[in-house]
This record gives sequence, structure tokens and C-alpha cells, in this order.
Amino acid sequence: QVQLVESGGGLVQPGGSLRLSCAASGSISNIFIMRWYRQAPGKQRELVAAITSGGNTNYADSVKGRFTISRDNAKNTVYLQMNSLKPEDTAVYYCNADKTVGRYWGQGTQVTVSS
Repeated sequence: QVQLVESGGGLVQPGGSLRLSCAASGSISNIFIMRWYRQAPGKQRELVAAITSGGNTNYADSVKGRFTISRDNAKNTVYLQMNSLKPEDTAVYYCNADKTVGRYWGQGTQVTVSS
């Protein structure tokens, strides 16, 4: 089992920044990819960013150039740095980890972008 705990969400004004963290614990060996998803009210969950165990990254077109995903292997933590936030970035953000067998989710953290 893998436990994922997100933190760092909150209320921010348009144009502001937030950094989300996802701390992994438990049976974390053989995790080959970690992702951030988000789900806005009334919408489907969508992929925001991903990072592989080798450090390769990819992003949704809507966040390219504004969001950066990174990882600290010593802390078993993945981050999502979010800059130039827009109201349309408002959502619950979820951390996800995939192993060869098993997909794991965190409980989510709310991000609200509003003036």
C-alpha cells in the first residue's frame, strides 16, 4: 500500500502562486510515475502534470509555462509549483502514484483562485 498526503492548497488571487506537496509513504518502491490531477465542480478529473521515476515530465496544455512538477526523492515528495494562477485553475488537486500493480490516490487539496 502507498499513502499519499497532499498539502499546500488554499485561496489565492489571480496571478498569484501556490506550491502543492504530495508526500508518499508506505510501500513506495517501484513507483514509476506520479501525477497531479484536478477536478473542478461539475467537471471530469483531468491530468495536470506527470513526472516519471527517471525525471521526465509532461503537462496539460492549459498549464504549460505556468506550472512545474518536481520531485525530491530524499523526502519521497512530489511538488507542483503553480504560478500565474487563473480562476479557471480552481479545483481540488489530487496526487496519484502508479506502480506495476496498483494505482494510488491522495485525498485532495482545494485550490481556489479568486479576487
